[in-house]
Order: sequence, then structure tokens, then C-alpha cells
Amino acid sequence: MFSSKILSPRLLGATAIAGLALAAAPAHAATATSTLDVNATVTSSCAVTTSALAFGNVDVTSGSNADGTGSISVTCTNGTAWAAAADAGAGTGATVASRKMTSGANLLNYALYSNSSRTTVWGDGVGETIGGTGTGTAQSTTIYGRVPSGQTVPAGDYADTVNVTVTY
Repeated sequence: MFSSKILSPRLLGATAIAGLALAAAPAHAATATSTLDVNATVTSSCAVTTSALAFGNVDVTSGSNADGTGSISVTCTNGTAWAAAADAGAGTGATVASRKMTSGANLLNYALYSNSSRTTVWGDGVGETIGGTGTGTAQSTTIYGRVPSGQTVPAGDYADTVNVTVTY
């Protein structure tokens, strides 16, 4: 015949605990380690922006020079030496010492300087550039301009474009 065994609650509890103990036993896992090399190369770079130098209304008959200011702003990588140069501009016959704004065929002489006393011409030759060392933030420099008195030019709107080059 058929026989059945009935497990006592105590035996049933002990069996369940033994089963859980076997199931919860930690597995033996292996590990391996390595290193991840991380690198980057920071390159030297610079950017330049300008703000216009506007002389406003100039009275060439007054006998006085007309002065104005503008600025350049140079942002270079920290520690990067830079030099900002300015060409002669687009006026016919212009030099860095005597730039020329134009109104049609008419020319109005002016000069750009790197100092407030307007004695150091800003140009593209030796001793004419503006320089510094980058800090990673914008470095602003005032540009000083002068339209010399005594010019005999007709009334009109005069303008010029000067190219600014930063070498680093």
C-alpha cells in the first residue's frame, strides 16, 4: 500500500533553513583590475575682438587735433605669449604712421597709438605691436587715435578698416 510521511513542523523548519543557507552561501567570484590612462593636450590658442574707434564730428578748421579711443580684447590660453599688430589700413597710400580714412576719393589722415600720450605708433613693425601673456580670460587694451589738425578736406563721412593680427 501507499505510505505517506508527514514532516513535523520542526523538521520542516530545519529543512527550510538548511535550504536557505545553501542558497545564500556566497559564490566564489574572481576579480581582475587594471588602470585607465587618461590624457589631453591643451593647445595654445588666441582670439581677438575689437571695438570701433569713432572720432565723431571732426572740425578740421579748429586748429586742434581730434582724439578718440577704441579697444582690442585678446583672449589666449593661460601662459601663451601674444603680440597684436595692426596693418596700415585700406586707404590709398596709407602707412602705419599715417593711415588714411576715405570718403570717395578724399583722404583724411589719422594715426593709431598704443599709449595715451600718443607717442608710440601701433603698427606691425618692431616696437609697434601690443603684447602680453594669456591668462585664459580677455585682456583689453585701449587703442588711441588722432586726426591731426590742419587738413584741408571736404566735408563727408570718412572711414577705414584696419586689420588686427594676433601672433602667438
